[in-house]
This record gives sequence, structure tokens and C-alpha cells, in this order.
Amino acid sequence: MNLTPSHEANLEDRLLICDCDGVLIDSEAVAARMLVTELQALWPGVDVEPVVMPLLGLRIEAVLASAADTVNRTLTHDQVVAIRHAVEVAAIEAPAVPGIAEALAAVPFTKACASNSFSTYVDAVLKRTGLLRFFGERRFCADMVANPKPAPDVYLAAARAMRIDPLRCLVVEDSVTGVTAAKAAGMPVLGFIGGGHATEGQIGALERAGAQKVFDDMTRLPALVEQWLQNATFEIR
Repeated sequence: MNLTPSHEANLEDRLLICDCDGVLIDSEAVAARMLVTELQALWPGVDVEPVVMPLLGLRIEAVLASAADTVNRTLTHDQVVAIRHAVEVAAIEAPAVPGIAEALAAVPFTKACASNSFSTYVDAVLKRTGLLRFFGERRFCADMVANPKPAPDVYLAAARAMRIDPLRCLVVEDSVTGVTAAKAAGMPVLGFIGGGHATEGQIGALERAGAQKVFDDMTRLPALVEQWLQNATFEIR
């Protein structure tokens, strides 16, 4: 990435914030399949897939509560805990998104991770994939804030911890839930649809939620970051 002197001088007060599932690791499809499998075992004969899929990006507890309400079923606390564990065990083995390590290495300023998952899971994912070197302790998770996404809490926590204005933070998100959270925090957002769970309809959904640019190839991230540094207007799609 070629930067002008003025760009270089301003890099210390810039922050790239990445969601974890669906942006750093290609785990959303894995998590969705496990959620569907677990719920079908508990609710034989109920078609849960069309109920679960639109809820991706929410905390697992919120997905389960909404799904149960939609199909008029109930889940005990122990069942919710067991399903969360099964999903995390499956998702933690998901591969890193192709090109993510190279893309992060090419962005010459601080990075943070902001996730709707729990800290122990995110820590394990970052260590297993080797992506921890880009984030260090700069990870902000659902169990660290009062309200999970789509509330802005986790993104505002990242900005406060790094003492960086939200407008100088650039977010990469793959879900409407995450884009909504970042926009509520006052941050510009890129929508990523390169994961295994992506659909054509996701492009419009992310744009309507407030993503300023939607892209499907992580190797494009450094150029999009450079465009943002130049204060250029993102061309949608």
C-alpha cells in the first residue's frame, strides 16, 4: 500500500475493526448447520432452517430465543448452553477466510476484533488460525459489554479502549446485525460476502443496513482501506 506523508502521519489515530465469524474465519455456515441439526433433534418435524438463517450474526442465545418463539417451542437453560457449546466446538475448527492474513498484514495501522461471540471462543479462534498476531489483546466480545450487536456497545468499547474517534474507525462486517451495530456506533462499514454462508440477497441487505461498500474477495480489503484513507466515497458494489 502506497501512502502519502500525510497519510502516514494520521495512521496512529485510525483503527480497522473486524468481526470474527464470517470475516476472519469462514464459520457462519458451519454454525448454522450445527444450530439446525441441534434444533431438529429437539423439535422433530419442525423446519427450522428458514427460521435460523436470517438470524445469523445475532448471539446464539438470541437466535435460539427467536427461533423458539417463531415455531412456538421452548428451550431450557441447559439446552441453550448445550447448543452453544456444540456450535462453538464445530465453528472453532472453521478455516480462516482466504486472503485474510495477507490483507491484514497490508493494512498499516492498528486492528481490533469485535465479536458477538464470547471471549474464550474468539481467543481460541485467533490463536488457532494464527491471526492473534494482528490483534493482540485488542478483542472486544459480547460477554464484555452490556448489550450485544445490533447494539453498538462492542464497537464503542473498541473505540474507547484505543482512544480513537468512531469516525476514524473502519469496520468489516458480514451480517445485517453487525452492520447495524457499527452504524449505530457512528463508524463507516464495509460489508463482506465472501464467506460460505453468503447469498446474492445479502448484498442488498447489507447495503440497506448501511454498508458503504460490499465486497466478496478479501484481497480487495487493502485497496478499500486506502480509498477510505483518502476520504474517497466508496462506490457501492
